[in-house]
Amino acid sequence: MIETPRIVQSAAQATAVVRLTVPRSEIQSVMGPAITEVIGAVQAQGLGPVGPVFSLHHKMDPEVFDFEVGVPVSGKLAPIGRVEPSQIPAAKVARSIYRGGYEGLGPAWGEFEKWLADNGHKPLANLWEFYTIGPESGPDPTQWATELNRPLA
Repeated sequence: MIETPRIVQSAAQATAVVRLTVPRSEIQSVMGPAITEVIGAVQAQGLGPVGPVFSLHHKMDPEVFDFEVGVPVSGKLAPIGRVEPSQIPAAKVARSIYRGGYEGLGPAWGEFEKWLADNGHKPLANLWEFYTIGPESGPDPTQWATELNRPLA
């Protein structure tokens, strides 16, 4: 389900985001409008986007998601509406690629977490996903790819 994870050092990346705290059941209804808002603000300020849409989760809670949805940008965004500047932190991360529809992300993360534990890695509370290939590329979810990142202690 996931590619064999690898350990890498990620660089800090400036981002534009909308931060959301919602019950798990609402994630699909809030992400689309937030992404549209972020991309509009970024384009209006001439800052990109310079990479794929992502979500950065501040902690793993199965019931309530506290996360940012956004895009990497080429400079510091001036806040507009709900859209604010943020960043993906520089960190030592375990990284893998999941291929498939978004409904498979939960099991993919479970497989990833098992690999971390089996290999003696200690993850931090946060994590992020880059939606590198998604529905905009075609209707076949077997072709979609999501990059999973888990910072390590």
